[in-house]
Amino acid sequence: MDAHPIAMSTHRSFDLTTLPLADTYKLLASTVTPRPIAWITTLDAEGRANAAPFSFFNVLSSDPPLFAVGFSAAPDRDGKDTMANIRANGELVINLVSHELAEAMNITATNAPRGLDELAVAGLAIAPSEVVLPPRIAASPVSVECRTFQWIETGGSSAILIARGERMHIRHDVFADEERLYIDNAKLDLIGRMGGAGDYMRSRDTFTMPRIPWADFDAKRRGQQS
Repeated sequence: MDAHPIAMSTHRSFDLTTLPLADTYKLLASTVTPRPIAWITTLDAEGRANAAPFSFFNVLSSDPPLFAVGFSAAPDRDGKDTMANIRANGELVINLVSHELAEAMNITATNAPRGLDELAVAGLAIAPSEVVLPPRIAASPVSVECRTFQWIETGGSSAILIARGERMHIRHDVFADEERLYIDNAKLDLIGRMGGAGDYMRSRDTFTMPRIPWADFDAKRRGQQS
């Protein structure tokens, strides 16, 4: 048997270097799923709060604790309010979105007039942060106070923020064992972004698959070959 059998072609290929931007976004957003949502709170130059969700987002590192957020161009204004605020003062809070907060999150995703407090419009209570000025969303099960670590200017219509987490807040009731820092994912009940224009998913449909030590896998493999 060949070590690497060649499969028949079953896929359609796309040249991402020449594909129209709208089609590139459509394919990436529809296939790289589910994506966690960074519900980012910031302050503008006048001290007004802003909240908006971003799903081109993930954690990158634990040492140091780094997060990446991708900002695309805003078609109806000169840049996203969130991005402008972070560029101006370097501070943000990443709040995670539970299912019970989905509707409020969706309200803050609207293209509201610049300077409007989306938190107030969505009826969201805030809590003070400890090391940065932007507030936390009080009902969010997890919030991370962050400062800018690095901006990556892509040369295209997007920009990527690398943010360093400095203080993390986790609601007591989502722990399975708070002393051992075990989280109960069902209680966390986060939502993720899917491909369609308004499609989301809940993170409760999980399964467990322990990692296999190489020695066990190799012994099984050798047994099958003998």
